[in-house]
Amino acid sequence: MSLESPANRCFVCGPGNPDGLHVRFRLEDDVCRAEFVPAPNHGGYDGVTHGGILFSLLDDVMANWVFLRGEQCFTARAEVRDRQALPIGPPIPPAGRLRRRKGRLAIVDGLVLRQDDGSVVAEATGSFMITDRPRLG
Repeated sequence: MSLESPANRCFVCGPGNPDGLHVRFRLEDDVCRAEFVPAPNHGGYDGVTHGGILFSLLDDVMANWVFLRGEQCFTARAEVRDRQALPIGPPIPPAGRLRRRKGRLAIVDGLVLRQDDGSVVAEATGSFMITDRPRLG
C-alpha cells in the first residue's frame, strides 16, 4: 500500500523510499517521538553511526512536530551539537518539542539519547517555516 503524501519518498520517514530509514513518528504529550536502531550500513567510521544520519533524524523529528499537527514546513535553519559518538546497534529514541512559535516560524528542539544508558548523543534546534498549504494525506 502506498502512502499518498508528498513525503512518501523522504529518506528518513518515507515508506516509498527503498533506501530510506523508514522511521515512524508519533506525537505523545506534545513531543514528537520515534525509535531507530543504527545498522552497519548507517556507519561512518567503523562501528560508529554517521553524523549525517543523526542530523537527518534530528531534522525530521523536529519537522514532524509540525507535520503531525497538519501543517507543512521546511527547514529554514538548523544547528546540531554532537555530544558523543553513537555506536552501531544501540536503539535511540529521537524526540522533538516546540520551543516557541512566532507567526509562520516554529522553533523546535531535538534530542537523541542512548536508550541503553540515557546519555545525550546529540541535540539540535531548528527553525521551520510553515508553508501556506495544508498537509496532504
